[in-house]
Amino acid sequence: MAVQKYVYDFSEGHKDLKQLLGGKGANLAEMTRLGLPVPAGFTVTTEACRAYLATGSAPDGLAAEIDSQLAALEQSMGRELGDPADPLLVSVRSGAAFSMPGMMETVLNVGLNDASVAGLAAQAGGDDRFAWDSYRRLLQMFGKTVCDVPGEEFSDALEEAKKVRGVTDDLALDADDLRALTERYKRIFVKYTGREFPQEPREQMRQAMEAVFRSWNAERAVLYRRQERIPADLGTAVNVVAMVFGNLGPDSGTGVAFTRDPASGAQGIYGDYLQNAQGEDVVAGIRNTVALQALKDLDPRSYDELLAIMATLEGHYRDLCDIEFTIERGKLWMLQTRVGKRTAGAAFRIAAQLVAEGMIDLDEALRRVSGAQLAQLMFPRFDLAGEPATLTRGIGASPGAAAGQAVFSADRAVELAAAGHDVILVRRETNPEDLAGMIAAKGILTARGGKTSHAAVVARGMGRTCVCGADELEIAADRFAVSGRTVSEGDVISIDGTSGRVYLGPVPVRPSEVVQYFEGERVDSTLVEAVDAIMRHADQRRRLAVRTNADTGADAARARRFGAQGIGLCRTEHMFLGDRKELVEKLILAQSEVDRTKALNALLPLQRDDFIELFRAMDGLPVTVRLIDPPLHEFLPSLEELAVSVAVARERGEEHSEDEQLLDAVRRMHEQNPMLGLRGVRLGLVIPGLFAMQVRAIAQAAAQLAAEGLDPRPEIMVPLVGAVQELEMVRSEGEHIVEEVIAGTGVQVLIGTMIEVPRAALTAGQIAEAADFFSFGTNDLTQMAWGFSRDDVEGAFFWRYLELGIFGISPFEAIDREGVGRLIRIAAEEGRQVKPHLKLGVCGEHGGDPESVHFFDQVGLHYVSCSPFRVPIARLEAGRAAVTGEGSDSR
Repeated sequence: MAVQKYVYDFSEGHKDLKQLLGGKGANLAEMTRLGLPVPAGFTVTTEACRAYLATGSAPDGLAAEIDSQLAALEQSMGRELGDPADPLLVSVRSGAAFSMPGMMETVLNVGLNDASVAGLAAQAGGDDRFAWDSYRRLLQMFGKTVCDVPGEEFSDALEEAKKVRGVTDDLALDADDLRALTERYKRIFVKYTGREFPQEPREQMRQAMEAVFRSWNAERAVLYRRQERIPADLGTAVNVVAMVFGNLGPDSGTGVAFTRDPASGAQGIYGDYLQNAQGEDVVAGIRNTVALQALKDLDPRSYDELLAIMATLEGHYRDLCDIEFTIERGKLWMLQTRVGKRTAGAAFRIAAQLVAEGMIDLDEALRRVSGAQLAQLMFPRFDLAGEPATLTRGIGASPGAAAGQAVFSADRAVELAAAGHDVILVRRETNPEDLAGMIAAKGILTARGGKTSHAAVVARGMGRTCVCGADELEIAADRFAVSGRTVSEGDVISIDGTSGRVYLGPVPVRPSEVVQYFEGERVDSTLVEAVDAIMRHADQRRRLAVRTNADTGADAARARRFGAQGIGLCRTEHMFLGDRKELVEKLILAQSEVDRTKALNALLPLQRDDFIELFRAMDGLPVTVRLIDPPLHEFLPSLEELAVSVAVARERGEEHSEDEQLLDAVRRMHEQNPMLGLRGVRLGLVIPGLFAMQVRAIAQAAAQLAAEGLDPRPEIMVPLVGAVQELEMVRSEGEHIVEEVIAGTGVQVLIGTMIEVPRAALTAGQIAEAADFFSFGTNDLTQMAWGFSRDDVEGAFFWRYLELGIFGISPFEAIDREGVGRLIRIAAEEGRQVKPHLKLGVCGEHGGDPESVHFFDQVGLHYVSCSPFRVPIARLEAGRAAVTGEGSDSR
């Protein structure tokens, strides 16, 4: 039996081992294979992490493997971990299969202790300041990451040290200051842990590695995975890397570089550099960086070498690369590379650029964008015609237009967002503990940091608008001051993530250029050109048709401009609102067949006109009309309001009022649970003439347009069918009416049903005998399969289920494949067995969800239907489903 291998030297891996080595480890191994300057090191696999999390202890054999790899690392570096005279120091870094910026843990300078700090200074040519700076950093990272010491204790102590010295920059602290700060950090460590900081280097490394394992289940990591739909059972790898130091003086530094602009996709040199710093200083945004181009003057040899490596990596990965590097006294070291996160606009531009450069084909370009990104591009932009007051300007780190109340803590952002308010989270700089607030906020504004700071990277990944590095802001606990103005919590500000401008008050918005393009307007921009090229290819490749859910001619016409290939759901109940509610009340209150017929005859021409408008807008395309579905009491005044009105009338001596009749009707028809009871097909069977009127109106509208030379293609959908007998009865009457009205017109009318009751899915073979098509009503099918309604999404139990992991994501957002999805599979398979050419579609909200579209393609449905705005998104995802063949992986 083969012994499980848990540890891999960088020379043993490659980029395709992400699931095993994590993204960081796999890419460090790949750069090593390419011969790039990577510090020596090794990776502990995700399998070791999963074993640790399952048992609470390291798996058998792991310690021995680590000892062996560490010995090899010491030999290659010519130094030993713990040697007081010439110490080897290492970093311990997390690295999951999917990029989770800022969510996981890193500890630098592991191996340093009281005995070796002098040896480190000697190693650095007698630089005591560097040695004590490195030691205080180890205490700070180890205390916070490994032992849960509050991070602000360390940062407050640092701020106090600078205040005592009378400086604002930590670089101005000398060796004595940092030695004293280190002793202060040790006391903080003892205060919160009850023990001294561990002096044994291997014990430091062991504890740091276990902390990285545990960080996989940290609250912020769980929250990020849920946001990004990353599976919870992957685990993280741990990378142990020989330290290289960017904090050795002005000829050293650290930086982050992108091979293309992650905000716009433009080609060029993008990134940030910080002299005399370690890597975490850049991404944490605690000091404002200089542009990467400044390195050309500071260290031209390293700059030229870095540009050559960037070109090598982009050519090798055939994509935008995000690179972390350190310069140690003029020597360039590569610490990480990965396919970089980017904004939605950059994703489309870069994909199109790489096609034009011959690096990828259009299928690959289609795989590299997503419906979620396209949705972001369709959001409105600020209309600056009114010349709003500009407060300040920072760095546009993640595009978009966001307005809301200024808030100054993550907790407050979550609180106000839950109460329905739009908020902008304002911070000096963000850190991983702010994630919940970043998710809740419409936008993020920071005083520090650049395009590679934590705020920028996370915001881009989540599609949040972000402005960073607005260094004019003087931020306090509940307000900020800038240019003589004070903005307090609750005041509305607007931020532009493209220009970096911050405005006082709300700013009006205008349609995005991508929406204008879908509306058929001519728009000259590189973004629109990229979207157009990829959308055209998606339409060529997709198998699924895309229809829309529309109830008016205006919505239908807009959806058609957006590329809809018909209407998959027209909700006729929306046609009974407004001025027509009085006619519905008369229908419900009818005491005789004569009164009922009179009410129905009054509704008939109104319905016919509605359908004429829809069929005209969708000339030549199918229009699926769902007969009236909800309980009739929903068209009447509320039970409570009527009861009060009747009580008041009786006090006045008014008997037998119209309100009393309405109250009696509401009581007869009121449903406690609107998912169930007297609705859908049951209405058509219980209230004579109701469905017949609707079918006649559909048929008359189709006949009239056919006479005008148009090509109406109506499909009549019977809702809430649970037994084939229900559909047979409605169909029998409907076919008679249709034949009577459209004889000789050449119009064909299909009659089918919604599959939204679990019994219908389980008896689909029977129901198919009476149906021309199935359309899956996934909203109600989800409600009835789970036994809760969409209203429960706002309830406490629902969110608790998300926290507990019972739901990875709401089943109303993405289709529940194992439960509801299985019902769909059963119905599709059994329906096709009876009628091989049975038309199958989806008209629930899932029809516009990117992940669900992939599932529907796998099941072999013919079309999805969604709201007009989501039609382009469904078109794109249907194309992606065709070229990936992988189902739902839209990352």
